Amino acid sequence: MTLATVATNVLTFVPAAAARTRMPVAPLKTSCSTCHLRDLCLPCGLNGSERESLDRLMFGRRKVAAGQALYRAGDKFRFIYAVRSGTFKSSLALPGDREQVSGFHMAGELMGLDAIANGAHASTAIALEDTEVCTIQYSHLNEAIAESGNIQLAMAQLMSREIVREHSLMMLLGSMNAEERLAAFLLNLSQRMKARGYSATEFHLRMSRAEIGSYLGMKLETVSRTFSAFQQQELLEVDKKHVRILDLERLGRVVATRMH
Repeated sequence: MTLATVATNVLTFVPAAAARTRMPVAPLKTSCSTCHLRDLCLPCGLNGSERESLDRLMFGRRKVAAGQALYRAGDKFRFIYAVRSGTFKSSLALPGDREQVSGFHMAGELMGLDAIANGAHASTAIALEDTEVCTIQYSHLNEAIAESGNIQLAMAQLMSREIVREHSLMMLLGSMNAEERLAAFLLNLSQRMKARGYSATEFHLRMSRAEIGSYLGMKLETVSRTFSAFQQQELLEVDKKHVRILDLERLGRVVATRMH
């Protein structure tokens, strides 16, 4: 298994509901067919005419400030959201006002798919920085799906990607030690940053150490200790939330030994 495969397979307050419905939704200035994220987002794999059919849908655009919710668990399902800029975390509520972080989402990724089954969102999505999303009304998307089998296939592939991400998380939490979990997480971020045209070895973490720990099933102290261990092994340089991977291949081997 290659390093890229490992990285790809491992990964993926607030106003009241009434206030959120009043958040401004601006008309799109950029269509799917010309968007710089089209090869990562919903139009991925579609031909020109199929992308143009997406352009005819009534998409909107919404800005979500850092710390605000795009949607909360239990909110009625109306839209699928495509992240245009910024980073979100999704989380599930646990007893005692605790949360379990279930994913981090960046530009070109879809959110809200968890609501299709029951008509309500199962998770809460919080912006980790100032963000912008495209809002895709699901009823209009279904009309496009009815007209094009390839759009239906694209949606199925995106949903399958979410299933693979969930399975990978189960493997991460069930079979890996602390160093392997953190290495896999950083490799995943590296691969996703590279796919977006950014550096694969130097990036800023938008999530806190506690949020990383919640996602990876690790205590905060363990996350901090593992970062320190990687620095001592000269795998990383870490300055608060800024991470520089010094040896991407060797970091990959931390995970690859478990995968074989």
